[in-house]
Amino acid sequence: MKTSITVFLKEVRENIRDRRTVMNTLLTGPLMAPLIFVLLINGIVSRELEKAEKPLPVPVIGAAHAPNLIDALKQSGIIVKDPLPDPERAVRDQEADLVLRIPDTYAEAWSKGEPAQVELIYDESQRDAQGSVSRLRRILDGYGQRTSTLRVVARGLSPTILRPLVVADRDQSTAQARGGMMFSMLPYFFILGAFIGGMALAIDTTAGERERQSLEPLFANPVARSRILLGKLGATSAFALTTLLLSIIAFSFAGQFMPTEKLGMTLSIGPHFALLTLLAMLPLVFLIASLQTLAAAFAKTFREAQTYLSLLMFVPAVPTMLMSLFPFKVETWMYAVPLVGQQITITRLMRGEIVSAGSVGLCFLCTSIAAVLVYFLTARIYQGERLAIST
Repeated sequence: MKTSITVFLKEVRENIRDRRTVMNTLLTGPLMAPLIFVLLINGIVSRELEKAEKPLPVPVIGAAHAPNLIDALKQSGIIVKDPLPDPERAVRDQEADLVLRIPDTYAEAWSKGEPAQVELIYDESQRDAQGSVSRLRRILDGYGQRTSTLRVVARGLSPTILRPLVVADRDQSTAQARGGMMFSMLPYFFILGAFIGGMALAIDTTAGERERQSLEPLFANPVARSRILLGKLGATSAFALTTLLLSIIAFSFAGQFMPTEKLGMTLSIGPHFALLTLLAMLPLVFLIASLQTLAAAFAKTFREAQTYLSLLMFVPAVPTMLMSLFPFKVETWMYAVPLVGQQITITRLMRGEIVSAGSVGLCFLCTSIAAVLVYFLTARIYQGERLAIST
């Protein structure tokens, strides 16, 4: 192991000398994602809460046909605006979030005790208008329920006749579980952070040295190439693991600045979460480093290796997208699948659920086996004479 440790220290020392790479790997990567996440979540939540508390301006067509409804809307925080000449175009052009139209038949149907219809004109594809539409719809539904209750009471009947069935909600989710659902992308950020953390070193220790023609003299030493490879992978894994640890620490601090309490959620990233996450991610880090080195071994230049590894970055995104699009029930075999097992483990830890030692062990063991197989495949590529040739 002395040779591997020597190569490990050499690669770490050379990489640390490149300050720009170290800044991008250990600072920009781990800190940028939490910063963007905090700003994004705070911006969305603050905007929606502000819109929910402020008076809602709504252009109304035919307000004269329903004076009582207009009074009820004003009491509920709706600012009744003048009608627009072309409401459909105004909504499509985002000149108004929505428009309320009261037809001429409203007053007649209302006086007869028949259902009176109003129209909400909006564009559901405009995300900014969805909150306004939901708010006005709730006000209109409340007004309709109050009116129906008064009509029933006026006829000497009990208002409960209108509600033959009452549904009592018993939500079993906790604040931390709801927070885990909202921050379900965090496992991907952790995996991507480990990928980015080792990417520069994996390229430099293989394609970079090959381009600089320093790989052939290194292989000329009377040392097994597998030991040289082990030292390079150790250095790459060390930087990837450091980036992962910094990402976890950064997100733990970032969680304190997110307005989760306003949403009835919590984001708890403590020592227990960090330790189990690092344990589950440890073999995956070595697997990622081996895959990166394997891909870089087929490149003759630094730029070519960047292209290969940039394409390889899409691999961690596949499980995240599949798990986000398709609902699933966690099964034991899922922990045996690299990337999937890590995502499930981290997601359950974020939700405050108990992950058994057997599940974590299965995740660790199967990913370790995959990492060892990729290592031997990479070692076989390292045995070839073609790798040392720069052109």
